[in-house]
Parts: sequence; structure tokens; C-alpha cells
Amino acid sequence: MTPTMIMLIAGIVVVLTAVYISWRAGRLDRLHIRLELAQESLDAALMRRRAVVLELAGSRLLDPATSLVLAAAAHEARTAGPEEREHAESDLSRALRAAVDQERFREKLSESPGGRELLEELDTAVTKVVYSRRFLNNAVAVTRTAQRRWLARTLRLAGHTEYPRFFEIDDNPPATMATE
Repeated sequence: MTPTMIMLIAGIVVVLTAVYISWRAGRLDRLHIRLELAQESLDAALMRRRAVVLELAGSRLLDPATSLVLAAAAHEARTAGPEEREHAESDLSRALRAAVDQERFREKLSESPGGRELLEELDTAVTKVVYSRRFLNNAVAVTRTAQRRWLARTLRLAGHTEYPRFFEIDDNPPATMATE
């Protein structure tokens, strides 16, 4: 092999390595963008669920005790800091399940003026929270896997971004909603 041939092969190897590293960095960047979008989607879904619960609590269609429990849980979820957020959202889910799973809750609310629309809105909001959280946690898992790879760690392709965290809440829908 001539020195020119060796230089040519070495140049090709360097170029291919640079292309691969650039591709991995771009993939990691796209995963972080996907993660941010999933987080924003979950935030919007949680905000919508809190708004619907507050609207339901203030609608005068429920008994005062149920209204108070739902309003308090929604308020706590709205004002919770980042560290307490998962617990507050889980508490809201449990309060919502306790209210909606009461005997004849859906029938009574459906018979009230505006009740059927509120129930549909609530069902939609609860479903969006479930799907948004699953989508976020999937994005977190994929991003973590990409960040753990040897090349990404060695060359710090993720830069100084935080290691993404799963968002774990009790988001099981009310039993009466799940069966419909």
C-alpha cells in the first residue's frame, strides 16, 4: 500500500466517523425536542383536567362535600411545586375516582342541564392525561437509553442537559368511565 492509499483510507474512516457522530448527536437532539413536546403536552392535559374538575366542582351540580373535595384537590394540583406535583396530581386522580365512582353519579349528572357535556369533557380530559403521560414516559425511556450509550457519554453529546425523569402519577380513570 502506498502512503497515498493509506491517507485516503484514513480520510474516509475519519469522515465516516464524523458523519456517524454527527448523526448520533442529531438523534439525541431530536429526542430532547420530542421530550420537551411530550412534557408540554402532558402539562396542557393536566391543566385541562384541573380546569374541568374545577368547572365541575363549581357547577352546583354536585353535593357540597364532593364539590369541596374536588375543588381542593384541583387547587392543590394547580399550586403544587415541582417536587410535590406528582403527589398532588395523584391525589386529584383519587379524588376524581372517588367522586365519579359514587353510586348513580353519572346518571344524576347526565340528567342535569349541562351535566352531560361536563361528563364528556371530563372523560376526554382524563383520557388525554393517560395518553400524554404514557407518551412522555416513552420519550423519557428512549432518551435515557440514547444518553446511556458509550459514545453519547464519552463525547458528551447530550451536553449539560438534565437526565430526564419519568412522570409517575396515579392516573387510572374512574371505573365507570373505563367500562364505557
